[in-house]
Amino acid sequence: MHSLLEWIEQRTGAFGVLKGFGGEEIPASTGWPQIFGSVALFLFLVQGLTGVLLASNHAATPGDAYDSLLYITRDIAGGSIVRGLHHWGATMMIIVVAMHATQVFLYGAYKRPREVTWVSGVLLLLLVLTFGLTGYLLPWDNRAYWGTVVTTQIAGQVPLIGQYMQQLLGVKDGVGVITFSRFYALHVLVLPTATLSLIGLHLLLIRKHGVTPAASDCLPKQTFYPGQVLRDTAAIFVAFVLLFLAALFLDAPLERMADPTDTAYAPRPEWYFLWLFQLLKFFRGPLEAVGGIVIPTVALAILVAIPFLDRGRARELRKRALAAGVIVFAAATWGLLTVAAVRSTPNGATSNPAAVVNNQKVLALPAQELAGFAYFRQENCERCHNLVDGEPKPGPTLATVETHASLDWMENHFRNPGNSNGPNSTSPLNPQQINALLTLVSKLNPDDALDLAGAPAAITDGASVYVRNMCWGCHRINGVGGGIGPSLNGLSARRSQDWVKRHFVAPKILSPGTVMPSYRFSPADQEAVVSYLFQLP
Repeated sequence: MHSLLEWIEQRTGAFGVLKGFGGEEIPASTGWPQIFGSVALFLFLVQGLTGVLLASNHAATPGDAYDSLLYITRDIAGGSIVRGLHHWGATMMIIVVAMHATQVFLYGAYKRPREVTWVSGVLLLLLVLTFGLTGYLLPWDNRAYWGTVVTTQIAGQVPLIGQYMQQLLGVKDGVGVITFSRFYALHVLVLPTATLSLIGLHLLLIRKHGVTPAASDCLPKQTFYPGQVLRDTAAIFVAFVLLFLAALFLDAPLERMADPTDTAYAPRPEWYFLWLFQLLKFFRGPLEAVGGIVIPTVALAILVAIPFLDRGRARELRKRALAAGVIVFAAATWGLLTVAAVRSTPNGATSNPAAVVNNQKVLALPAQELAGFAYFRQENCERCHNLVDGEPKPGPTLATVETHASLDWMENHFRNPGNSNGPNSTSPLNPQQINALLTLVSKLNPDDALDLAGAPAAITDGASVYVRNMCWGCHRINGVGGGIGPSLNGLSARRSQDWVKRHFVAPKILSPGTVMPSYRFSPADQEAVVSYLFQLP
């Protein structure tokens, strides 16, 4: 082993570098306040590793990106945890980088000769925020789509170069495939390369100028190993435990697939941009550029210029009251704006990722099965039957029964349940409803039954309207149905809800030559079927 290590050292010098790094002298005043840089570097590595794992299963096109994210979340072992590590790791990294910058500012560690070190740190903070901005679109859900629309509209307000920035981002004709491709390229290619390069420069400058000592530090220097290494390692361990618990118990947000026609959607950015979102509300019309561009740009310029504005000598921490006041003011302003933005969030603007995933599985079922379950609920069949295991009931459990009765027997039972010692039907069923119930019972399996049990009425009722009016005779959903009319999957990407409602009433006007008859749905049926159709993948 000694010979092997000596061979590696002679040819690479790796162990000498590590020994020199561990033996580097640092001020005696260095301690726990200096841990944030190491934690931020660790979190960046976590983001890189989880990003590679996600990219290996993520489709880099809008609609497929959403489906691939559902696949990662529900089908890949550990997929939801990896996505959680990446999502919450981004949040934690922004917090830690901001805390690192606060510590450096409070301690005056930006003073001569460390001005360039501070500027490189500010640029790293900007890159971290840009990571969050570009990664925000990649799930391609409603939240990501409309948040990106607002962001790119703000970018278009930049004086002189706004329209060129929109062209560069691929949003001149709206957020779409080109926008997604460019955000994806920025997120996985450009930003990692730029960040790694800037981290290398930042570490090089730290090693050149050393850690900033306290103004009153007159004690002999210590070495980086073992004292500070132990502190950094302990902090990294605590950070990872918190991150892993967040990934394990907190769902990463995911709403339904992006719907460009959903103009009623209230967009909300990530929490770290909520202050800017709230600030925009104070500037209307032509003054929007002041809140969205001028104020953030001035704040960034001041942040970069701090070491050149504060040319005084380093002072003890207890004598830096002005610096502490600036931090308190900035934190209070950010906090108040963020809280105001959260309080103004409309009810229902948040999402339940588990419910979204379950709904997507339900929407992948044939419309006849969904309609059959709607009639199962409507006819109160659950008085005698369980879909899956539950409290004992007179009839068999439908998803686990080994032998079904004949189709003729079941059809007669649906028409006259009282003849089979069951309750009388609440209303006569037409042939379409009976066929839907037959489809449900004959094809039901335990997995589908679990999904159906939590299916919202907005989906099953819409499917029942679709089946009851025999729309499946001309249209296909999930590959099932006739081929006279177009497939209804992805309808939300092609038509608006208003257009579809008008098409029900006057199809020959909006689609000349069509054989589709006019439908005069009740308001409730119309809303149900439109809601169902516009949720289809």
